Amino acid sequence: MITHVTVICTCYNHGPFVKESLESVWAQTHQPVQLIVIDNASTDNSRTVIQKAIESRPNVVFLRNTHNEGLCKAFNRGLEQATGKYVIDLSADDVMLPDRIEKQVQAFESLPKEYAVVFSNAIYINTNGNQIGYHYAIDSALRAKGHVPSGDVYKEVLRRYFICTPTIMMRKSALMKLGGFDENLSYEDFDFFVRSAHDYKYHYLDKILVKKRVVAGGMATNFYKIGNSLLRSSWEVCNKAYDLNRSQEEYDLLAKRIRSFIKKCFIAQDAAQATAFHKLLNYIEEPGWKTDALVWLCQLGLPINSLYQYYDRWRNQRQRLLMQQGVPFVQLKSEA
Repeated sequence: MITHVTVICTCYNHGPFVKESLESVWAQTHQPVQLIVIDNASTDNSRTVIQKAIESRPNVVFLRNTHNEGLCKAFNRGLEQATGKYVIDLSADDVMLPDRIEKQVQAFESLPKEYAVVFSNAIYINTNGNQIGYHYAIDSALRAKGHVPSGDVYKEVLRRYFICTPTIMMRKSALMKLGGFDENLSYEDFDFFVRSAHDYKYHYLDKILVKKRVVAGGMATNFYKIGNSLLRSSWEVCNKAYDLNRSQEEYDLLAKRIRSFIKKCFIAQDAAQATAFHKLLNYIEEPGWKTDALVWLCQLGLPINSLYQYYDRWRNQRQRLLMQQGVPFVQLKSEA
């Protein structure tokens, strides 16, 4: 029986990259693939590039948003038209290797239905398409050197970022039960990981199946910008996790994650959000004088953000150099 897969490609100002991303879908060894492309009101030439790329491919669903609805709402618009058994959320600057869908479908078809996500390793590339490094460190056989969590990963999702989001393939039935992505949030992965990992299992497929593009001004950098909405979304997810948790260990892991967000609030000079995180932390454990002091300093409104921007640019350059020397991205992320 042929397994149908849907790829939802969301684009916002990805003009230089979207053609390569779309072509990577058409080059898949597994067919059929339903491709849904959503231009989220790009202000560059993305829409023109997309229209030209798909003009000889009548089966592509092309949705043109008149205003930027945010990633989560745009994805859900595509999900409404998805017919595949499995779904991929593809950013229009990332590239799928030709056997990505084939390998992930094979893995899914061998797994019980309690598995909602299959994910893999990835190559990181720069804006020119040159390889920078890997998500997980690899050996000579291109296998991950260290242990990658698989199965029940809820505690690991609370603990840290470890899944390369562009590599995930989702079981559509599970995604629909979860209600798709939360449209009230500014970004999707932390929330989706928390809600899905609580109810379902994840499978790590030890293969390199995606090229993840690293561009300036990515989400990791945006967390530290003054007035960003990502911290508010993270607070919302932490509240959801608080309600979902089932053990003291899970609450301890959540507390540690909340403390990391308070540090981000300090750098972003977001006193109101730091106070909200502090209040949530207080429900779990005594914050302690160091965290209390950090929130107090945040409330003082110290102008540290501009200084941090210089440090952030230096850190990003250092991380790219370390990746080129073989340090995996997931390790650099955990040290941030």
